[in-house]
Amino acid sequence: MVFLPTFFWLQSVLLGRAIRRCAILGCAIAFLGFGACVSRPQPEPARAGGATESVPSASAPLSGIKQANGLEGSEPTMEIATLAGGCFWGMEEILRKVPGVTGVEVGYTGGTLESPKYEDTHDGASGHAESVRIEFDPKKLTYEDLLAKWFFRMHDPTTKDRQGNDRGSQYRSAIFFTSEAQRATAERVKNEINKSGRWKAPVVTEITKAGRFWSAEAHHQDYLQKKKDGYTCHYLRDWG
Repeated sequence: MVFLPTFFWLQSVLLGRAIRRCAILGCAIAFLGFGACVSRPQPEPARAGGATESVPSASAPLSGIKQANGLEGSEPTMEIATLAGGCFWGMEEILRKVPGVTGVEVGYTGGTLESPKYEDTHDGASGHAESVRIEFDPKKLTYEDLLAKWFFRMHDPTTKDRQGNDRGSQYRSAIFFTSEAQRATAERVKNEINKSGRWKAPVVTEITKAGRFWSAEAHHQDYLQKKKDGYTCHYLRDWG
């Protein structure tokens, strides 16, 4: 019985030491765990839809018009003209060969229907005309010469809503101007052609402000380049 108090005292001492060791070890674990949480790299928050953000392209095409040299985009020094004079296949084929022209594209304009297709333009309801958008270098070809020496020679501007065997408002003769300067030039050239007597009937070509140009389907682009014996009613009149 003498040794009983001594036993309990020794037991309490050993138990205290064990508790202190556990406390020290727990603090160390907690400290190390906290440090790991601080230093661990945090994942970036997910973007909407789970997709990563893409870097915008450094450049984009300046225009959708095709270039004569096969490249996309247009030079800022180039000028655009939009003309209608019957089936766009034949007009495009002549215009692509004009010195100073750098690009041609066929399509529809002058109407009210959004995103027209070829079939939409052939009942007159859309109001669109088969047209050609021309990109040209004004240093090599003036807008006036484009009209006087090429446009008014390649089609008959005296037949309303008709060109050759093609009939309908989609085949009308029209100039769609993009600036006041183009409008004034178009009016002057039209009057000069009328006075020249080269056409025996009055010129009925419309001159109207350009609206949106809708590119035609791919199989209509460069049509006569792909079909050498394809239909055309366009040719250059010999005016001497």
